[in-house]
Amino acid sequence: MKSLTLRASLLSTAILLGLTACDDGDDGATGAQGVQGAAGQNGQDGKDATTSITAKLIARSVLNAESPEGAAEIVQYHNASGMIYAINSSGDEATVELLQLSEASASALTADGEGVVTNTNMPIAMTLSLSDNTPGDANSISISDDLNMLAVAMASDDVDGNGYIAFYDISGAAPAFIKNVEVGVLPDMVTFTPDSTKVIVANEGEPSDDYVTDPEGSISIISVTDGVVADTATTLSFTAFNDQKDALSAQGVMFPNPSGRTIRGQLINTTVAMDLEPEYVTVNHDSTVAYVSLQENNALAIVDLNAMEIVDVKGLGFKDWGMYTLDASDKDSGLNLRSYDNLYGMYQPDTIASFTWKDATFIVTANEGDGREYFFDVADEAECTAAGGMDYDEDDGCLSYTDESRAEDLSLDPTAFAGVNNDDDDLGRLKVSVERGDTDNDGDYDKLFTYGARSFSIWDANGNLVFDSGDEIERITAAIYGEAFNNDEDVNEGDTRSDAKGPEPEALALGQVGDKMLAFVGLERMGGIMVYDITNPFNVSFVDYFNNRGVVEDAEITGDLAPEGMKFIPATDTANAMLVVGNEISGSVSVWEISEN
Repeated sequence: MKSLTLRASLLSTAILLGLTACDDGDDGATGAQGVQGAAGQNGQDGKDATTSITAKLIARSVLNAESPEGAAEIVQYHNASGMIYAINSSGDEATVELLQLSEASASALTADGEGVVTNTNMPIAMTLSLSDNTPGDANSISISDDLNMLAVAMASDDVDGNGYIAFYDISGAAPAFIKNVEVGVLPDMVTFTPDSTKVIVANEGEPSDDYVTDPEGSISIISVTDGVVADTATTLSFTAFNDQKDALSAQGVMFPNPSGRTIRGQLINTTVAMDLEPEYVTVNHDSTVAYVSLQENNALAIVDLNAMEIVDVKGLGFKDWGMYTLDASDKDSGLNLRSYDNLYGMYQPDTIASFTWKDATFIVTANEGDGREYFFDVADEAECTAAGGMDYDEDDGCLSYTDESRAEDLSLDPTAFAGVNNDDDDLGRLKVSVERGDTDNDGDYDKLFTYGARSFSIWDANGNLVFDSGDEIERITAAIYGEAFNNDEDVNEGDTRSDAKGPEPEALALGQVGDKMLAFVGLERMGGIMVYDITNPFNVSFVDYFNNRGVVEDAEITGDLAPEGMKFIPATDTANAMLVVGNEISGSVSVWEISEN
């Protein structure tokens, strides 16, 4: 091989010298065809290539066109009937709307000049009135296809009243009420276990507006034996963690509350059990362990479903914004992504889901973030002061408690935040927590903690961080929309949410498309949906982004706004996979067909 290379090099040199000496010589005769070389070996098939998908909007329904906000939040799908179930809380009473997906005609959907679909093609087949059988307001629904059963979480009108799970038989032409089962205070999410032998309920237990009454958060478990729902639930309390506040705080668990203050003549003494607020539940594949997000507390509760006990509360820690970029201000005249040392994000997940890889369980979280702010009614500012309120606002009333502040209203340590302008054009506009950050107790903040992580994350079964999407969501939407990024959910004025949780990932669904496990992450403010390949949780990749929302500034806002809940429908032999999305602000249910390219 070396001699062949040498001969080729000498021949090239000789040709070059000849051409240099003879500028205008005639073309020589064409040489004979050379011998064909041996065929090379066939290449190997590509491995671990990113799955490419196409998302096509095929069905849409607006549940209450006159007053759409709240008309479509949580959605489920019943395989046997082909019905989509959607909570409708926009009217005087809570209902569940049943939508016939099979009657939707994709050809009937039309787009406006921006390519945004605004009409509907999916009819409401029937309306289930919940108040006929159960008092209160609906927060969540879940369907067991194995049992042909619907469970509805109904919260009491009383701040400290227990709620109910209302069960319906949905095997017939119309849902038939079975029974109510009493659970804890403010059931905010309900789900059947994968084997349909239990129903798990996250009871949030939020305080009253004046914070004088603060029920304990709890988790209820309802057994289902041979298709028969138990008459009573087992409700698990967090009281065993009341003496572990310091240890939990060291893990990053947040406890924002007005403990130690007197409001309306009552000294507030908030325990750990009162402060923890269960938000969302996911259950592992073999129905033995439930994982419950404690959103405001930046934590995850782990429940042993065999022993019927809460075995652990895991703090999720904090995200270092010195390693990523974000836009911290809605007043800085547009797109301004930058890093900040000593600024941290509280993950504070809303929706969570789980999947398995190598027979191990992994938890996926949409890191929305959430602060606490409570107002109660008083006659005037003087009455607010007398009642022990923090502040008075003519529109909102008397502020009993908030943990939120803009950074510019706090004194920042000059060394920790050197080079930072604590004003509207920089970090000063960002909303942060006042409950943590003065590490040396000298009256100024050495660290700042902001709400949410503007990302989605994957955690192992022990609560250890495996993957975080970093600043990708904000960078991707900024690249697509330019200065229209970080829009709010109900107005087209770009950059309006940069100071408060940015794109705000809230909704989440996992689903198998081909041989890939995909995570669909709904952005509450921008309205779009991010798609990631999480098949291998240690090798995650961005796949796609799609949205049905108009974003032209100062134009009338159109399309699907604020995805609150999502349900993935797996592919069958005759149909592609689908993603059902409940959009809270537009009151619309949208169905996207998900296919491989």
